[in-house]
Amino acid sequence: MSENRPGSLTHSQFETLLRVSQVLARAVDCSQSLREVLRALEITGHLSRGMLGVVDPDAGDLSVHLVHGLEHEEFQAVRYQAGEGLLGRILESGRSCAVVRLGDEPRFLNRLGFYESDLPFIAAPIHVGGTLQGVLAVQPDAPDDGRLAERTRFVEILANLIGQNLRLSVEMTQADKSPDGERDSLRRSVRQRPGFGNLVGHSVSMLRIFDQIRMVSKWPTTVLIRGETGTGKELIANAIHYNSPRARGPYVRLNCASLPENLLESELFGHEKGAFTGAVNARKGRFEMADGGTLFLDEIGDISPAFQAKLLRVLQEGELERVGGGRTLKLDVRLIAATHRDLEAAVDAGEFREDLYYRLNVMPIVLPPLRERLEDLPKIANHLLDRLGGMQRRPLRLTAGAHRRLAQHQWPGNVRELENCLERAAVMSESGEIDVDLIRIDKGRERAGRRPAPTSATVAATANAAVNGPGSGDGIEPGGEQSERERVIAALEQAGWVQARAARLLGMTPRQIAYRVQILNIEVKQI
Repeated sequence: MSENRPGSLTHSQFETLLRVSQVLARAVDCSQSLREVLRALEITGHLSRGMLGVVDPDAGDLSVHLVHGLEHEEFQAVRYQAGEGLLGRILESGRSCAVVRLGDEPRFLNRLGFYESDLPFIAAPIHVGGTLQGVLAVQPDAPDDGRLAERTRFVEILANLIGQNLRLSVEMTQADKSPDGERDSLRRSVRQRPGFGNLVGHSVSMLRIFDQIRMVSKWPTTVLIRGETGTGKELIANAIHYNSPRARGPYVRLNCASLPENLLESELFGHEKGAFTGAVNARKGRFEMADGGTLFLDEIGDISPAFQAKLLRVLQEGELERVGGGRTLKLDVRLIAATHRDLEAAVDAGEFREDLYYRLNVMPIVLPPLRERLEDLPKIANHLLDRLGGMQRRPLRLTAGAHRRLAQHQWPGNVRELENCLERAAVMSESGEIDVDLIRIDKGRERAGRRPAPTSATVAATANAAVNGPGSGDGIEPGGEQSERERVIAALEQAGWVQARAARLLGMTPRQIAYRVQILNIEVKQI
């Protein structure tokens, strides 16, 4: 095949070049754009652990500028002099470096402490205007298959693409050190951290979500992020804001479930002096703080019906009055909301206003649970271990047995449960290697999360239960062993894929089953 010829580009490499060029073309924050580039290399290019180093024009050495998977404070002191290690050799020669197996290269210093010794390693110089400005280093996901030279040429192409953005990113960092830039340095450093860098996954469902984030980030549309607890809804909200034209504006967050209703109103809308006992000074609310930027309201489904009416007015009119005040404030705020609740069921039960539901549900983004994208689990686990290793100042790695053990669990607590499991294992590991005996999973949670794979017999029985009602014939009741996804699919098949008819079979409303089709990632057949 042509894609196997030396020097040719594979389909994934073409896709990676397209993604990288798109990111650089719409660059707003150069450092954030470079983080997205490193993320794209992992998602579509299968080049992980991306690192960008910058040449210091005064000292002549190379300092690490960005690392995909590590925060700035975890590597800020890492530098290489000319001729020192593999990266220092690039400073000296100005030429690329490629190693078939990193563990066999005695000159590799591994100062970052997170590269895999049994994988290849590629580093290419970054030139701007004929001058060496930096180095791009990556590690292919799999052992060498004889195409290392082709991948090296591909990394060189990428290095040429990102050269200008690297220079601008460095200039922006240097500007932060000047007196005029100091007042903005904290806001810029915070803005560099979120975005796509913490979003991990190459499954079809996650790639679709990445595309949704890119599309919706361009516009001030209200976004409703749906998904179980622990799936990373706040990370999605961060990525939307920091990739939007409002990225330089304020980003304000509030968990609606953390405050009682009387405090929630004051927290969101603000209050005037003397509005209530203890209001000794006037205070801006979160909406005012977010003017010109983004407001993220987590757990929006937990607010009371009375407060829902007040929130609806603000969203409809774009204006509010502080508690105890009479002055109307006109605001420009982009709203992102998130919830783990079934809002459709809450609307049908009269617990959530239907008009507010439609006002929020303009652009829904539904996050799949971890159990439905287990193919992403190895990358997520490695990403979390990279962060934990940075905190513990040592490299951490999972053995093959530990990876298999993680894949056997269904993770009802999703990524948050996985992170806790890995942190516990890392604390218990003296060498930094995490074997299967250190993977401790609560047996009760394991049973709760277990979801057996559907069989044709199960689907048939579920369809029978959907038609005849739970407990009739050989059908399995909703609380039985089959998953909700199987029950919905079985009812849709029985109903000829007419959702309204399937909803009646399951005792649901059309809105409820439409939500389940969306959140369970069911492909609707056309008959």
